[in-house]
Amino acid sequence: MRRRMFMRATTAAVLGSILRSDGRAAGSSSRDQQCASDEFVWKQMLAPPNHILTLNGHTDTVPDIVGRVGAPIGLAIFTEGNHFPVLLGGEIVEPFRTWAHGNPRYAGLDLENIVIVTLPQPMIVAMIRGQGIGFGNLTLEVSRRSGFYPDVVMGGLAPLTELHQAGVVDAEAQVFARNRGLSLLVRAGNRLAIHHLEDLKRPDVRIIMASADEPGARSQYISALKAMLGGEATESILVRETGMFPGRLGIQHRDVLHALAAREAEVGIIFHHLARYFANAYPQVCAMVTVPGAEQFSSTIAMVSAIDPLRAKAANAFAEYFLSVARTVYPRYGFASMTDAEYGVPLTLR
Repeated sequence: MRRRMFMRATTAAVLGSILRSDGRAAGSSSRDQQCASDEFVWKQMLAPPNHILTLNGHTDTVPDIVGRVGAPIGLAIFTEGNHFPVLLGGEIVEPFRTWAHGNPRYAGLDLENIVIVTLPQPMIVAMIRGQGIGFGNLTLEVSRRSGFYPDVVMGGLAPLTELHQAGVVDAEAQVFARNRGLSLLVRAGNRLAIHHLEDLKRPDVRIIMASADEPGARSQYISALKAMLGGEATESILVRETGMFPGRLGIQHRDVLHALAAREAEVGIIFHHLARYFANAYPQVCAMVTVPGAEQFSSTIAMVSAIDPLRAKAANAFAEYFLSVARTVYPRYGFASMTDAEYGVPLTLR
């Protein structure tokens, strides 16, 4: 039921309230309120055409579907959201278009509208298997008939296996990235002087991390905490975990930063590359604290083609290009460097 509620919620940054990251009271002046609301609006990854009406405020932002739904789609990629800063960071999509247009085998492809969905893995699985996703009053059909349907899917072994068993994707995926485990996000200024993982043991520190609706990430974080701090200390930290709060979506790459900005938690536990991105993109909200030794508690991401993809030639072109550059690009965004034995390794989905 909770997952269904999350699925029906918009992926807007705030639902029903304006974040006041500096803690101003409700009676503040309108100018102060405007400044507070400007503190934290999800950054737009791709600029819309000038002639398109665009609503890009707190409640109007839908950051996890990128592209134009309703127009002919040249390629559709459905992926777990935690690596969106790389995929949408300017070094993948536009260079791919340029490469394809200069390649005689793919020069005729229409790649103007590449649609990318960057939601948590359980949501990706649910929207494909359920053939739709709702955003408030809007429902998007996810089906071959609508055209809004993946040509390529990226994720971990478990969700990709589930999609293979459902007849959605092929039987073999290829690994292209490995994260560096967890880091910490603290509020800007780090008023509580949190500099080490050990500081999470303090009774005045509330934490926020992936919820039970993202079991893969959550179990990875908890396993790392238990290994580095011990089981008893980890349990004491989890007692102080922030659960539900206004605007929570069940999407860690939205919820963690949101909770810090809204003062719902003091520390966010999140993948290193996301902590790095948020600290750089929103320095007025947060800063990163690295955790030595966390990289040993990492996980990988793989990609796989849909069975009989709607845009098979574009899917083949993207796979060829992406696997030729991802090994170099991803470490520049805070992912681990991969060895020859790791990169491109096939995963059998059974």
